[in-house]
Amino acid sequence: MVEKEKEKMENKNTCIGNKREAPLFAWPWENLNNFKACILYLLYGPWVAKVVYAIYREEFNFKNSDSFWCFHILILFGLRALIHQLWSVYSNMLFLNRARRIYQQGVEFNQIDAEWHWDNYLILQAIVASLIYLSFPSLANLPMWDTRGVLCCLVLHIGISEPLYYWIHRLLHSSTLFQQYHWLHHSSKVINPFTAGHATFLEHILLCTVVLFPTLGTILFGYGSIGLMYSYLLAFDFLRCLGHSNVEVFPSKVFEAIPLLQYIIYTPTYHSLHHIDMRTNFCLFMPLYDKLWNTINTKSWDLQREISSRTNSRVPDFVFLVHVVDVFSAMHAPFVFRSFSSIPFSIKPFLIPMWPFTFIVMLVMWVKSKTFVYSFYNLRGKLHQSWAVPRFGFQYFLPFAAEGINNHIEDAILKADKIGVKVISLAALNKNEALNGGGTLFVNKHPNLKVRVVHGNTLTAAVILHEIPKNVDEVFLTGSTSKLGRAIALYLAQRKVKVLMLTLATERFIKIQKEAPMECQKYLVQVTKYQAAEHCKTWIIGKWTTPREQYFAPSGTHFHQFVVPPVIPFRRDCTYGKLAAMRLPDDVEGLGSCEYTMGRGAVHACHAGGVVHFLEGWKHNEVGAINVDQIDVVWEAALKHGLKPL
Repeated sequence: MVEKEKEKMENKNTCIGNKREAPLFAWPWENLNNFKACILYLLYGPWVAKVVYAIYREEFNFKNSDSFWCFHILILFGLRALIHQLWSVYSNMLFLNRARRIYQQGVEFNQIDAEWHWDNYLILQAIVASLIYLSFPSLANLPMWDTRGVLCCLVLHIGISEPLYYWIHRLLHSSTLFQQYHWLHHSSKVINPFTAGHATFLEHILLCTVVLFPTLGTILFGYGSIGLMYSYLLAFDFLRCLGHSNVEVFPSKVFEAIPLLQYIIYTPTYHSLHHIDMRTNFCLFMPLYDKLWNTINTKSWDLQREISSRTNSRVPDFVFLVHVVDVFSAMHAPFVFRSFSSIPFSIKPFLIPMWPFTFIVMLVMWVKSKTFVYSFYNLRGKLHQSWAVPRFGFQYFLPFAAEGINNHIEDAILKADKIGVKVISLAALNKNEALNGGGTLFVNKHPNLKVRVVHGNTLTAAVILHEIPKNVDEVFLTGSTSKLGRAIALYLAQRKVKVLMLTLATERFIKIQKEAPMECQKYLVQVTKYQAAEHCKTWIIGKWTTPREQYFAPSGTHFHQFVVPPVIPFRRDCTYGKLAAMRLPDDVEGLGSCEYTMGRGAVHACHAGGVVHFLEGWKHNEVGAINVDQIDVVWEAALKHGLKPL
């Protein structure tokens, strides 16, 4: 019901929001983009330096310092931002709350970009707080706590802020003001905690007024305190994030036991209905005012009861079974930093201080965690999910960890089979030949599986092979006896391309050579040293290659690669390809995170291979050795379904 009504409202509002020239629409520092933090540094940097110097000289008085107020503003700024971040973490933890999500769609890249500067209002309120302090220096003498101020603040909030916000909100939904201002907030298709701050400059000026009545009013009555400022502002942001969390957190039994609560506190479902039916549910936090002025959505509490009582979520049609690469990449998860996960992974300075904490989480996952839902998107009405095995890349190379990892993978396959998943695709080391024979271990152990198990490497081979120019008549191949190396070598030999296969395993080379047609076997040549390729300008890297080994390639060489992690691009006179990948079809929906180092909308070729297997409805398992005859078949199928090479 929620999804259908939401779609109707989106269609209705597609033509709204073309009047960005309205006065006070844009933020004064909008053109600064990510450099807007300079505003805070310029405003508070000198004051912070002064206080630090005073502390160093032992001249700092915590009660009477003229500079201590700036610390409160900065601390509040950080704590308020942290509240939004923690709510974002919770709302994106699909393994905890996917059954109680209100909108089932995912947040897409364009919405993430639009909400990127959600924290503008925190800068605005920090500036307003500074101006107020400069106007009333006596604020420096506020006590840490005054219990009378709590009652006074509540009275002012309920009596002034709540009705004031209600009528401001209703006015913003009038035809003119909505088309000039408020459309921006409602342009977010799937609300989330950062949507709470996504609005125009004018709207947040008005919100500042709403916040000022209880805080400044309590101070003017003589009951103000520093503790009250913290409590009110943090509670205000907490409740705003709660309403925009897109996860129902209240059990319906609470409202059944105490019916009065329905008018005292709103719920995420209650506010989400406002984003569906914009004629209802205008309140700030208290539905009482919607009741007084007859704007409560009649479905509010029935829908809240329905969503809060859900125990099962929608069954995915396709699952991509991934694992964590390393400690740094673990912080690229959508439920850690949403904005960071929406761009290709690379190590950023802000990740370094978080490394110890993430390392501890890794140890806990090793001992306690089970496979969990990581991310999702929709494609042509079908739900595609990524599930994560709670293991990091290095653990796959520990002999004593192999059995435990295989148990996790097996449990995921059996769970997928039980709930009705059509295809489960194994990512990266989850299909390691030495670990489980590229998935054959599970298929042989459970011959009656209804879910199709896929390693996706057929499409990986196809992507690599179609990157090689057609006029190439010789290639140098490392990792040549691996699953992918074997398939690439046999495919190229059949097209009369000479393949220099680097391997010391003569027996394995001969076995592969005999798989080729008799007339093509001569195109497969075993070499044992990198020097053998000093005149070959097409290298296909399937095994880690050091800078010194790359040195033997002639100038102008292009390095194709299927090795994880990719080789270091050492040679400036050569070019380096990226890992095999394809771009998902244009009609993918709800995609808002990047797959490791892949660009937006791009996925590793093995992921794409699983998607193609599902879209084609193939009934066979794709495990073990690659069927060379299927490489072109899978490639054509991928193009037919709208997947594109990068």
